[in-house]
Amino acid sequence: MADKSDTNYKTDTGELRILTRNFGKKDSYTLGVYESGGGYTALKKAIGGMKPEEIMGEVDKSGLRGRGGAGFPTGKKWSFIPKDSPNPKYLTVNADEGEPGTYKDRPLMEQDPHAVIEGSIITCYAVGIHTAFIYVRGEYVKSINRLQDAINEAYAKGYLGKNILSSGFDLDMVVHRGAGAYICGEETGLLESLEGKKGQPRMKPPFPAIVGAFKGPTVINNVETMTAIPHIVNNGGEWFNNLGAPDVGGGVKLYPISGHVKKPGVYELPLGTPLRDIIYKHAGGIRNDRGLKAVIPGGSSAPVLTADEIDVKMDYNSLAALKTMLGSGAIIVLDEDTSMVKMLKVLLKFYAHESCGKCTPCREGTGWMARIITRIERGEGELSDLDTILSISNTINGKTLCPLGQAAIGPSVSFITKFRGEFEDYINKGKN
Repeated sequence: MADKSDTNYKTDTGELRILTRNFGKKDSYTLGVYESGGGYTALKKAIGGMKPEEIMGEVDKSGLRGRGGAGFPTGKKWSFIPKDSPNPKYLTVNADEGEPGTYKDRPLMEQDPHAVIEGSIITCYAVGIHTAFIYVRGEYVKSINRLQDAINEAYAKGYLGKNILSSGFDLDMVVHRGAGAYICGEETGLLESLEGKKGQPRMKPPFPAIVGAFKGPTVINNVETMTAIPHIVNNGGEWFNNLGAPDVGGGVKLYPISGHVKKPGVYELPLGTPLRDIIYKHAGGIRNDRGLKAVIPGGSSAPVLTADEIDVKMDYNSLAALKTMLGSGAIIVLDEDTSMVKMLKVLLKFYAHESCGKCTPCREGTGWMARIITRIERGEGELSDLDTILSISNTINGKTLCPLGQAAIGPSVSFITKFRGEFEDYINKGKN
């Protein structure tokens, strides 16, 4: 049975208003507005009448997978945390939203911070955690302030602190401001930064579920993932799972879309909504009615799709079948006038700049590719440069501690492979 606050979640356009139900409300970020819309009823239900294993069971049924990019099943991730640990357990909410094209977590934190907090409290109760961190990208000043104000309100109301809702359960929550490094969005780099060290990835194993923050078992979940938890508790895992597109399940997803569309923004839709529908039905189509050239479907690290490949469901498995990925769900649309050479230059310069330098293949490879594509863009390239970039990409592939190297080769290989003729024409014109 769906909670009354979630019964009218469909709009005339097919968008949903579940995770985004408070967007646009006056003072939506305050405790009073959140409670008036059913906020913290899930916490009361969970902490007052559900056993931790029941909550974990509903999350399993929901099909919820991590919304940060990796797409790992949330319930399974929680189950890896040892029940009996000599060290304290921690939750770290990953709000280090640094993937180009991705801006879905920011409005959640700014417009509905209590949803992030409530989901985090329920997660901690289910897993047996008594300290939670929300690690926020340093540039997100408004998000940080909104979260801190909301945490203060939650403490004052008894939703955080000692003996929450007279349950005997204690939880402290801290907002931690990052220092502007893309690598800190990678979970072990985030943990290093949280501990006051340089943001660089750790060798795995051990994985964070066993040795995480401050050597304690640690759950790391994305902001969007946390905001889904209260709805799953209120309405049941099966209800949430059935919100996904047929044969896909897994609930709802926030799809931020940017680039050459008429109505860029964040759209809440069933997981598995066709990419074509998101571009043309929800985002209004290509601006100035130009033709579509390409789409990056899951943040800048996702291999690009051509205009002929957009009849695909926006879910993990369907995109993987096209050798790309859902990632964060951030869609970047490129029209027919886009230079793929210049676009790749922008992306490779970003990844070269953000490489932490710990792994030789990534440190040297991303810089090398950025220098080559810059030379090509200046009109000084050679046709052999394209194969050199592909060779460097192969050298990076699978040989780094974290996914940043993989993120760099996603666009480099797919751009050159799918639009090689354009790259060759660009190089030949530079010679004339």
